Amino acid sequence: MKKQVKVNELFNCQPPYLKSLFEGATYPWEILPLIKEHIKHLLKEGIEGFEEIKKDILIGQGVKIYDTATLLAPAIIGSGTEIRPGAFLRGNVITGSNCVIGNSSELKNCILLDNVQVPHYNYIGDSILGNGAHTGAGVICSNLKSDGRAVVIRGDEIYETGLRKVGGILADGADIGCGSVINPGTIVGKGTSVYPLTSLRGVIPAGCIVKSADNIVKRI
Repeated sequence: MKKQVKVNELFNCQPPYLKSLFEGATYPWEILPLIKEHIKHLLKEGIEGFEEIKKDILIGQGVKIYDTATLLAPAIIGSGTEIRPGAFLRGNVITGSNCVIGNSSELKNCILLDNVQVPHYNYIGDSILGNGAHTGAGVICSNLKSDGRAVVIRGDEIYETGLRKVGGILADGADIGCGSVINPGTIVGKGTSVYPLTSLRGVIPAGCIVKSADNIVKRI
């Protein structure tokens, strides 16, 4: 099974305010250091239909933010997105439309494309989640190696990211079971499902079911 790692293999980027960022990158980790500057550009240029609810935070139409959620600038929140009680957005967060950021979930320096759900007790740091990606309760996208060294991604070949922090890269339709840990630099392919309580690393092919780290089967 081929292990796909390129942006155009993993994502179908629809939000117009993200297209230039995705089309300009070959590999998804190349996007991570650019998020902050991209948000600054969007804040300066504006996005049609979005409004600035406080300094350096733009939201689209129909966004619902509960009173006990905390949003730190800068951030761009796509239309129809719901940010539930206790959610903590630590800055440099961009979402597409109709996302759910749930109870006690923490996000920083990350991108969520359309219809992403991180609904319960999730940590999403230095990560990119594709259209319709879902993380079950307690899923952690770990973004820092214990030795503090730059993250290396191991697929069909070895990719040196040169970045100290790289979290999870979840392609369109990836579904991660409750309590799983996405180790730094893990890529989960399109439409792949992961059983609960799994510790993942490396590059997981598209269209698979991950029953455990050493038991990955092609979806029938």
